Amino acid sequence: MKKILYLVHCVDTEGPMSETLEATFERLKNAFGIDLDPSVSNLRKLQNSSILLNGNEDAIAEMLRPDLLKYNESWSEVEAMLDKITSKRFREKHKDDFGRGWIYSWHIMDHIGYLSNPRRKMIGLGAIFEYYRNYLSKLEENKFDELNWHYHPKPIVQNDLAAATSYVNSTPDLYNILCDRLIRFNWFPRVNRPGFHVERPDIHLFLEQWIPFDYANQYYEYEEGQPDFKNGRFGDWRFASSSWRGYHPAHNDYQAKGSCRRMIFRCLNMGSRLRLLRKEHVEQAFNEAEETGAAILAFSNHDYRDMSSDVEVVHEMVSSAKSRYSDVLVLNSSAAQAAIALQQQSDSSPVEFSLTLKENILVVKLNSGELFGAQPFLAIKDRTDCYYHDNFDIHEYKSSWSYVFDEQTIRLDRVAEIAVAANSVDGSQCIKRIKL
Repeated sequence: MKKILYLVHCVDTEGPMSETLEATFERLKNAFGIDLDPSVSNLRKLQNSSILLNGNEDAIAEMLRPDLLKYNESWSEVEAMLDKITSKRFREKHKDDFGRGWIYSWHIMDHIGYLSNPRRKMIGLGAIFEYYRNYLSKLEENKFDELNWHYHPKPIVQNDLAAATSYVNSTPDLYNILCDRLIRFNWFPRVNRPGFHVERPDIHLFLEQWIPFDYANQYYEYEEGQPDFKNGRFGDWRFASSSWRGYHPAHNDYQAKGSCRRMIFRCLNMGSRLRLLRKEHVEQAFNEAEETGAAILAFSNHDYRDMSSDVEVVHEMVSSAKSRYSDVLVLNSSAAQAAIALQQQSDSSPVEFSLTLKENILVVKLNSGELFGAQPFLAIKDRTDCYYHDNFDIHEYKSSWSYVFDEQTIRLDRVAEIAVAANSVDGSQCIKRIKL
């Protein structure tokens, strides 16, 4: 048996973004409580740690690094970066031990429901997803890249720049996005990358219903002096596993190992101000692959910054560490395929179901495999192009579900399209749809 380290590059794919000088200093004030005149001169001093700020000089310089303030502000700038990093030349420059070029897992979000747009993000249901789907479909050398799930919870305050921690407060936008991708693009997520690195009990239970693989764990060995992330604010992974093989979480604690079906994998950052992937983490992953036979070294960054230098740095760290682990082979992999490979459940049957609509009753019958969650995901589009999600009734335990279209739900004569999706524990997927 070969010992394999799967190298997974997750991209939090959010489209172009900009930030004015004034907005940068406003962010500094919110994070560190420091109110300075927004000027280029002051920015340079902060970047050089030449203003005394009660011991926060290095943390602020890290937050305001020039590379972190250089954004891809338009689709033309994003596309210029994509043309470079998805080219055959760039991918093959970073081949693995199997001759496979660099691979990206694009975790795509939608910006919808905004009251304002000061960062000039791409607003629109499915807009970013459609752009990337079309762009990647034109690449002959793209054989392994994936489109995956990324979502920023909505804040309870009316502030479109605020971070948040609740999916409960994010309806109906959350379900509109899922329904739109299922009905319009015939797509449903298998892999999650959490927005703001956030998971909390309600998000944990939502993911446990639908998405089997989760590149969320940002366990880090020490606090890094960024006060707005202190004590587990937002991405709280202080008590999670340090393993690079993933774990099944507990029902009442997403950071603890337990009996839930979802697999949570560790995934650190590049091109960020905190929880950066370092040489010691690469060594840990290689060591774990050597001892157990397989591990996943995953890292994430954003498409609104140039990612090429991050790829170079990670590739160099991996190449350097590999010289000390000659019996471990590196395999560039997508997020889902790495997770599936680590499950070692090749003998399981792929999930497959059938849809039957008789009169006003929809019946879903499981033909093979086992569902990941308690029920399939139901998406409905009405004749005014509005989306709805609802629960099924159990028709037969674990094998059949039904849904009644009537005055209590939505009348069938108002429905334009129905789509149903389900994942299995081992990562197989089935999607079926009915047009009326």
